[in-house]
Parts: sequence; structure tokens; C-alpha cells
Amino acid sequence: MVDSLHGTGVVVTGAGGGIGAALARRFAASGARVVVNDLDAGKAKAVADEIGATAVPGDASEIVPEALDALDGTVDVYCANAGLASGGTEDAGEQIWAAAWDVNVMAHVRAAKALLPGWLERGSGRFVSTVSAAGLLTMVGAAPYSVTKHGAYAFAEWLSLTYRHRGLKVHAICPQGVRTDMLTASGSAGDLVLAPTAIEPEDVADALFAGMAEDRFLILPHPEVAGYYAARAATPDRWLSNMNHIQQKWEAVQK
Repeated sequence: MVDSLHGTGVVVTGAGGGIGAALARRFAASGARVVVNDLDAGKAKAVADEIGATAVPGDASEIVPEALDALDGTVDVYCANAGLASGGTEDAGEQIWAAAWDVNVMAHVRAAKALLPGWLERGSGRFVSTVSAAGLLTMVGAAPYSVTKHGAYAFAEWLSLTYRHRGLKVHAICPQGVRTDMLTASGSAGDLVLAPTAIEPEDVADALFAGMAEDRFLILPHPEVAGYYAARAATPDRWLSNMNHIQQKWEAVQK
């Protein structure tokens, strides 16, 4: 069973809408003291006002000190949810690749660097990484997103294997399509691959809370992703051929 969240300090980045807002609402409903972060100050304030939380807008990479102040010096749960859904191939510009790397990976690294000393000293802390099934598998038409989400998953995995004996709990959430603005912005690739099985942001929050109760690292709001992941490991060439067929379908749609 997950420990009581009443009174715990929780930070959710990218919480002005979508999955982040659903997570913030769920933690607040469980009695947590929540910091709502988003680049859009208006969206952050709207969600915070709705749930009785504190808005700390700004770059997710830089808000830990302000979040600590808002929570009287203690962050018990950090949800690294802010993400950048960058499409394109290997030809995407250097700035696109750098931005995806900074938001999808380095923001997680910086948060962990800031929070780990306190967590390890007291022997408890929880790091929640919103990764995406793209971090386990891949996504057609979105090289920067797919590659950096693999990095986000790898970092979460590294945190868990390195510090779990010292009280750190890590969860990697890997949904496929979720009905958010990010899915809408994914265009024809999202319509082909993600939209048919898309779920609501609240379903992702439910999956996280179920995973926390069972102390699971890997959270799969779409259970079928486990089968895809196993097939990728067992027969990688067959899996890549199947994914290439999807790529070809997408290219046909583009014409």
C-alpha cells in the first residue's frame, strides 16, 4: 500500500493541463500540498486555484528552490511531467534537438540533483517521470521526441537501481495516446498510431496511483505496451519490420 499522502509536499511540472493537471488534482484530492508548475503562468494559476494549491510558474528545470520554499522546505514527491513533443527526422534543426533534450531529459537530471541530497539524508523520496511509450518503443515521425524519451526512461531506471536501497522510489509512466493538446499537435502520425486507443489524462493518474500502491517502477496505462515491449526485446527485427510497416502507412497518408 502507498503511504498516506496527507500533508506531503508534491511538485508537478507541466501541470497547466493534460496529464500534469490530472496528477495535480489527484494528489490534492489525496490531501497533499501541491505545487503546480507550468511555463504558462495563467494556466498554472488556474489549476492551482481550482485545487487549493500553489502556482510556481516557469522553466521546470529551475523551480525546485521556489517549490521548496512554497512547501516549507520539504518536497516528498516530484513529478517530472513537463515534456516537449518535437516531431521531425534526423534532419530536425539543432535547436529542436537541444530543446527536446533539455526539457525531456536534463530537466529531470537537474531536479534530481537538487532533491536527492535531502531525500537520501532522510531515507525517503519519490520521483515520478512521465516518459511515454515512445521511451520504451518509439514513435514514427518524431525522432527528437523518441530519442529523448528513451533518455528520460534510462535516467529514471538509473535512479531506481542506484538509490532504491536508500529509500528512493521511482516510477516511470509510459502511456501511448492521451487526449491532450500534445496528441492534437502530433498530427497525422498521432491520428494513425495513437488516437485509436487514446485514453483520458485521469486514466494516467489512476494508473500512477495504482502503481504507487504496488510500488511498481514501470507504469503502463495502456497494458498492451508490455506485450510490445517484450516483442521488441525478444524479436527485434520482426518488431522493427512491423514498425516500418506503420511508417510506410504514415508516408502513404502524407501523400
